[in-house]
Amino acid sequence: MDLILWRHAEAKEAAGSVPDAARELTAGGLRHAQQMAEWLLQQRLRDPVVLSGPARRAMQTAQTLGLPVKVMRQLGVGASVADLLGAAEWPDRPGAIILVSHQPALGRLASLLLAGTEADWTIKKAGVWWFTNRVRHDETQTVLRGVRNP
Repeated sequence: MDLILWRHAEAKEAAGSVPDAARELTAGGLRHAQQMAEWLLQQRLRDPVVLSGPARRAMQTAQTLGLPVKVMRQLGVGASVADLLGAAEWPDRPGAIILVSHQPALGRLASLLLAGTEADWTIKKAGVWWFTNRVRHDETQTVLRGVRNP
């Protein structure tokens, strides 16, 4: 299974009565999301499934892939590592899962997968961390395949 953690791109600041969940990507954020989407599509992922949090900025980031996007509340602002793992069905779901969500949950999940404990690691806006799992010598291992920022 491939698990790709993708933080939403830069969004406009909340203005007036605009709720946080309705914040849209800035022009630069949209450009960065498109750059990352192009890179992800070049990777020829196996059967990619795109899961996004319900915030507008997360959905806009996910939509730059041009693939169907399943919106899941559990990937929203305030999500936990358990929420992300549950949505992704890590490590048992076949193919590639692309989770588009928020900090600090994404960074905490990256920490858990690599270091075995949750810590407040930072994933940059529009940044991608790509994990896979494999079995070697009857032991399941998590592998960091790549980190990419716009």
